[in-house]
Amino acid sequence: MADETRMALAELLRKAEAEPGLDVLREGVRVLAEALMALEVEQHLGASRYERTPERDGSRNGSRERSWDTRVGTIDLRVPRVRDGSYFPSLLESRTRGERALVAVVQEAYVGGVSTRRVDALVKALGMDGISKSQVSRLCQELDAEVERFRNRPLTEPCSYLWLDATFVKVREAGRVVSQAVVVAIGVSASGVREVLGVDVGPSEDGAFWLAFLRSLVARGLHGVRLVTSDAHEGLRQAIGAVLHGASWQRCRVHFVRNALALVPKGMQALVAATIRTVFAQPTAEAARQQWRHVADGFRARWPRLADLMEAAESDVLAYLAFPRAHWRQLWSTNPLERLNKEVKRRTNVIGIFPNPAAAIRLVGALLAEQHDEWQVGRRYFSAESLAPPPQEEGPPLALAAD
Repeated sequence: MADETRMALAELLRKAEAEPGLDVLREGVRVLAEALMALEVEQHLGASRYERTPERDGSRNGSRERSWDTRVGTIDLRVPRVRDGSYFPSLLESRTRGERALVAVVQEAYVGGVSTRRVDALVKALGMDGISKSQVSRLCQELDAEVERFRNRPLTEPCSYLWLDATFVKVREAGRVVSQAVVVAIGVSASGVREVLGVDVGPSEDGAFWLAFLRSLVARGLHGVRLVTSDAHEGLRQAIGAVLHGASWQRCRVHFVRNALALVPKGMQALVAATIRTVFAQPTAEAARQQWRHVADGFRARWPRLADLMEAAESDVLAYLAFPRAHWRQLWSTNPLERLNKEVKRRTNVIGIFPNPAAAIRLVGALLAEQHDEWQVGRRYFSAESLAPPPQEEGPPLALAAD
């Protein structure tokens, strides 16, 4: 590694002598930054390039171009990649992409003449007086290319668990302000790492939109899904059954409890919710099923509609019981995705109304790409051993319940 760095610095000196106008400081920062990343990758993998050692853990997978904003200007870096995506350079800020997307959307609204006083204040606070359309166009094109690469990347690893949910944003379209659905899919790979698998924006959260979204995930390589957790949106559920053959469906327990509480008086809702939650505190699958039926029977005398709802939804709300006990808490609801959606809403609320659908994709896609990068270098969500498929004699997971 020292030899490679010396060679790179020697080449820099040669170029400086041959090109008097060369920005030596910026080029020197680039050379040293790339040398630092190469050293980090070597330590991360436990081996240098082409070296085979017992300690080696993974392999290189080329590099990707990334712009790095520094005090000496914007530097184009070649960032090394490893095959499992677990390396992220320590010298790069993992949160810059979303901030640039936010700036780009605010700029586009401002230049497009659709800004409000609130957006004008943001523009001034961000120091963006005198923005030109060419500056906005250049920044937006750069971000759009990054987001599209992220949204269309191949999905190579099996995905055991999948969470699906939607949130809504306001978008200006054809002279009107409309509500559009932002649908997001996250999953857990066979190695136990969470991933943002896909995101899209559409006019409504209907069955056709969900169907197209899931088919796009499969076309990119999504496979191995054993359980899908979502709310009971009918169009989404039908799309899951049509595209993800053989996968179980887990009805989010949080959404189910909300639906159940709508069937009882407000003064009794806290008691009913607490009673239903006793099911999820049971230590075994059999005890949970028995408790579910016991609770439903206890409600029947006072709230027969609630009892009927519980009876009909038993297999859907308790689908998580067919999977490892250590995974139940993460599988029985869409909470892992709800937390991500909450962060998306916090950032999109700054905009208020997006100037067009592309701007919504730009900001949300950039935020999700950042979260995906952070998950790749964070702790595993599940251990790889716990995600191994069960022995054949234990039988496959529960099939998606028929409508």
